[in-house]
Amino acid sequence: MPCNIPAAHNVHSVVPRRITLSSDSESSTLSRRKFLGASSAVVAAAAGLGTAQAQQPKKSGEELVRTPDHHLPSEAEPSGKNARLDDQNTNSVWPPATDAGGQPPFKYSFSLAHKRMETGGWTRQVTVRDLAISKKMAGVQMRLISGGVRELHWHVGAEWALMLYGSARITAVDQEGRSHISDVNKGDLWIFPGGIPHSIQGLGEDGCEFLLVFDDGNFNEFETFLLTDWLAHTPPDILAKNFNVPAETFAKVPPRELFIFARDLPRPLAEEQKQAEAGTGRVPNSFDFRPGQMKPTKVSKGGEVRIIDKKNWPATSIAAAIVTLKPGGLRELHWHPNEDEWQYYVTGKGRMTVFSAGGHARTMDFQEGDVGYIERSMPHYIENTGDADLVFIEVFPTPFYEDVSLAEWLAHTPTRLVNQHIATGEDFLTKIDKKEAVIAPQ
Repeated sequence: MPCNIPAAHNVHSVVPRRITLSSDSESSTLSRRKFLGASSAVVAAAAGLGTAQAQQPKKSGEELVRTPDHHLPSEAEPSGKNARLDDQNTNSVWPPATDAGGQPPFKYSFSLAHKRMETGGWTRQVTVRDLAISKKMAGVQMRLISGGVRELHWHVGAEWALMLYGSARITAVDQEGRSHISDVNKGDLWIFPGGIPHSIQGLGEDGCEFLLVFDDGNFNEFETFLLTDWLAHTPPDILAKNFNVPAETFAKVPPRELFIFARDLPRPLAEEQKQAEAGTGRVPNSFDFRPGQMKPTKVSKGGEVRIIDKKNWPATSIAAAIVTLKPGGLRELHWHPNEDEWQYYVTGKGRMTVFSAGGHARTMDFQEGDVGYIERSMPHYIENTGDADLVFIEVFPTPFYEDVSLAEWLAHTPTRLVNQHIATGEDFLTKIDKKEAVIAPQ
């Protein structure tokens, strides 16, 4: 008996007083009360079916069968597909049996981002407009040719950066007129607090490429406070009065933003530092940081991690971890209780599973250039699935790094209590290391 039933959440609001249902042999009229009762039963049955399918084990003889080559009719994909994309995302195409529920996507690739091309380089971004879950952080990739300048500008939020390639000169001035000028190279970091004006210029024979992370998911690299843009929108007579010079001084101010443009290389570093620091000096806490000069925070057979936060870099308001996993290595099961986590995959291949309350879990694959995002306190792990080192960064919109590992939690909870939950035997529980591994194997 065919029947069009409104969506569950609208049943009570759109049902007419009487409705006629037709069959091959007859039609019958139901009262509004009877229809609502029938509809409620259908909705309840549908909801129960979804719950049963998602949370209850299948009956004997109904177990899901999976095959390595996916040859069964239930595994077939008879329609067209993007084979190249499928090959990069095998854990979405063929999810692990432990995945369940509607965990939203937590991955986006810079390869899908629009690239803005300029004379001095290019840039592209991944924000909440691209990755809906990424509400608290956004990322930017930027390339500057030798001499290419990301013009003098500032942002409302803080800018955290990782040099991916080459060398650059960065400049900044704080609220007290104190200057920072330094040259940064591959692997180095910098931080520009919100509201601090700064610039970046590519050095050497081939300039640079770097990653920027902002503590605002709505950040837009194409809408920042720019020196040229501001002056172009200020009357010349006001500029003249401000600087006590003739208005003609500003006759050649560009009529629109320069954004990223090509110019000559800067003067020697020491010369520019001396000039910029005259009268006010240098910022008390350096805006750059060199992780390569610090000892790893944790080293194991599975890899290593360097944690950089306000404890070892006083200038930063954004915490981070640089993680290297050897083939087969695992960033152990854990969560971060104080903030969301934004990830960038620098090299290698891996997979990540994120678990959320309500029995939801999803696994996604990552490779170089991909962005990952995990909301606060959601458990997850990352595994190296390639044959080379996997290097990725974890970035947090908070000055201090915090995590809680599953192993450490269980190791410091009474073994009888834990065993009553998971039935592993207390012998296993007593042997768990009392300090978190961070990376496995240890």
